[in-house]
Amino acid sequence: QVQLVESGGGLVQAGGSLRLSCQASGRTFSRYTMGWFRQAPGKEREFVAAIVWSGGTDYSDSVKGRFTISRDNAEKTVYLQMNTLKPEDTAVYYCATKLDTLVTRALYDYWGQGTQVTVSS
Repeated sequence: QVQLVESGGGLVQAGGSLRLSCQASGRTFSRYTMGWFRQAPGKEREFVAAIVWSGGTDYSDSVKGRFTISRDNAEKTVYLQMNTLKPEDTAVYYCATKLDTLVTRALYDYWGQGTQVTVSS
């Protein structure tokens, strides 16, 4: 069983920055892919960013150039640095993980509890 613990959500002004963290524990994968998703009220969950074991990254068009995903393998932690935040970034953000794969936008096995990010204008 894998557990994902997220932190770093909060309230921020438009144009500001925030960094989310997600640490894995339990029977974790030796090599893993980690993704970030978000869901705004009344909307479907959408892909945000992912990082594969090799270090390659994938970003949705809406966040490319503003968000950066990174990892600390020793700490089994993945980060999402969010810069130039916009009100439309407001959502519950979820991290997810699975055995390392080139498929980055779907089919994750384990999910975190979600953390609220609110961007005011």
